[in-house]
Amino acid sequence: MLEIVRYNNSNRALWDKFVLSCNNGTIFHLRSFLNYHPRSRFKDHSLLVTKKGKLFSVFPAAEKIIDNNKHLISHPGASIGSFVLGDNLSILDSLDLVKRLKSYAQINEINEIQIKLPPSLYQGRLSNYMEFSFFKHNFMYSKRDITSILFLEESISKTVEKFKSPHKRAIRKAIENGVQIRQSKNFKSFYNILSKNLKIRHGVVPTHTIDELLSIQELFPDRCVLFGAYLDGKMIAGVVNFIVNNHVVLAFYISHDEEYAEYRSVNLLFYTIFEWAIESGYKIFDFGTFTVDGKPNMGLGRFKENFGASGIFRDIIQLKL
Repeated sequence: MLEIVRYNNSNRALWDKFVLSCNNGTIFHLRSFLNYHPRSRFKDHSLLVTKKGKLFSVFPAAEKIIDNNKHLISHPGASIGSFVLGDNLSILDSLDLVKRLKSYAQINEINEIQIKLPPSLYQGRLSNYMEFSFFKHNFMYSKRDITSILFLEESISKTVEKFKSPHKRAIRKAIENGVQIRQSKNFKSFYNILSKNLKIRHGVVPTHTIDELLSIQELFPDRCVLFGAYLDGKMIAGVVNFIVNNHVVLAFYISHDEEYAEYRSVNLLFYTIFEWAIESGYKIFDFGTFTVDGKPNMGLGRFKENFGASGIFRDIIQLKL
């Protein structure tokens, strides 16, 4: 029998150890990631699930009041949430897990559950048991976006075979123009490029403040990796990568200085990042979404497809109680 109890800080070490051992655990599920937010930002309502007295699953979540209704959201402070599970999940346990989540929510007078599902390929061993169980318990899609996934081959030369000709030419042009790529700790220079670009293109600010981004990098120096493109010693583009787990790398922020767009630095950036990822043993590169509220940015989608990427769902589901 599965039992659900509320998380408290005394369980932090147990939680993170469990996430790191699981089939679908990611950096976004770790307490050390979730806790970088100021305590006042979210009212934590994470859950532990036990089976026969042993930890079976964890569910990162926060409680929010929206239109006088209590919402349980997994998780408002992370790109993804949902249950973290081992690779031996049975259909019986997955159905029971969702059933008990619903019961817990009703007992605690929660009016709605919202869950950001991880992309299926973030799992080590593929399973759709949880998606099926959510469906059987009447969860509905509230948002469906597409994220671009590139399967990395055993070498950079094999991976480059997937590139379309325009990207291959752009990489050669960047090299001829003297663009150099290297790992960097200069997050402030990159953040200036990112902020300027987002303001010009979309009139928005980055998801994270510079202090938050620096905090994440300090917490995860080996899992938050910035690659910068330089021309005559000046950073003109960059990509902040999150190492999601032991087989997936996610491009969390991608940006370039529009004044130097003709140098095609972003193409060379990704070539170098793929090379690093392959040498480091990662199998999947996630470019991130190219849809906003379900509407595709066709130019951005084509840019990622020209590297050989294809699209998979990144979904948010909800259940009104």
